Amino acid sequence: MTIADLRAFAIARSLFKPAPLKKTIETLGFVQADPIRAPARAQDLTLRHRVLNYRAGDLEAKFASLGIEEDVLVNYGFISRRVHALMHPRARLTMPEAPRSRAHKVIAFVRAKGEAHPRDVDAHFSHGTVTNYWGGSSNATTHLLEELHYRGWLRVARRERGIRIYAYRDPGLITDLSTRERLDALVDVVVNKYAPLPALSLSYAVRRLRYAVPQWRSQLPGALARAHRRLAYAEVDGVTWYWPDGESTKVSAGNDVVRLLAPFDPVVWDRRRFEAFWGWPYRFEAYTPVAQRKWGYYALPLLWREQVVGWANLAVVQGDLQAEFGYAATPPKDRTFKRELEAELARLHEFLRLD
Repeated sequence: MTIADLRAFAIARSLFKPAPLKKTIETLGFVQADPIRAPARAQDLTLRHRVLNYRAGDLEAKFASLGIEEDVLVNYGFISRRVHALMHPRARLTMPEAPRSRAHKVIAFVRAKGEAHPRDVDAHFSHGTVTNYWGGSSNATTHLLEELHYRGWLRVARRERGIRIYAYRDPGLITDLSTRERLDALVDVVVNKYAPLPALSLSYAVRRLRYAVPQWRSQLPGALARAHRRLAYAEVDGVTWYWPDGESTKVSAGNDVVRLLAPFDPVVWDRRRFEAFWGWPYRFEAYTPVAQRKWGYYALPLLWREQVVGWANLAVVQGDLQAEFGYAATPPKDRTFKRELEAELARLHEFLRLD
């Protein structure tokens, strides 16, 4: 087995045949979310390659009917109910403070309303502001709602122009699996999403499950050790790679297709694997000072056949899609590449509803 074999395997198993939206989320288990829209949100850019006839905004529009949740796995995103049940209850986080605390009052308020916009909760309680993670000022009501959501008291019922609309979470959504079985299942979700993974990346991804299950954080090293024994693996160029047991790594050659991927797409999410596969380091620079950017504000990796040959920064200006490209080396000279790049931009045009 070679790196080229692993690369082809990674692309083939991740960019599977497009399916209906709900089935795709069940297959992925988790879709990472990001609020930046350049030219669309990361979750939409990820799903467009894997969902039949997908358009930007479909996930938000159809969320309430899909039977899925928003929560944290290795990052914040959209999660199937099956995966969501594996993480809850977050035992140490389930009890708010005293019964007359702000947390209890907000829970009661949301439960009575059925669904509540943060604006309505803030108008009722006027909680003021708090210092956020980045040292700035945030609305205290929004902060409290997010905390209660993470602690498992509230759930996101839907979104309204990108804003989370909260509802009371039924605590009965609990699986009867043991803690060990839950952890192993969560590790399998992560591996299924991002495999094949080099050993260091597998360890990193499993450690990030501490955000999903803080109540079992101390048991994650044991889950990683069991994964090493359970998963299929191979050593390539001195690195051990892991993937779900029973999957064949023999895949056909890549198609003549250009794809512009989200910065958090499963194909490119693991930066260590990215560099091993394609020989150059890709970075997400939206939060990097402008003067220090090399790739651009929201660079989309450009996949041609089985090679990420460069990146693109896209913008919609007066209803027209504009693109600036950069390349890791010399741009492909193949006439087919030019034709397929134009086809991908046409697909993006349709995906963004620019017609």
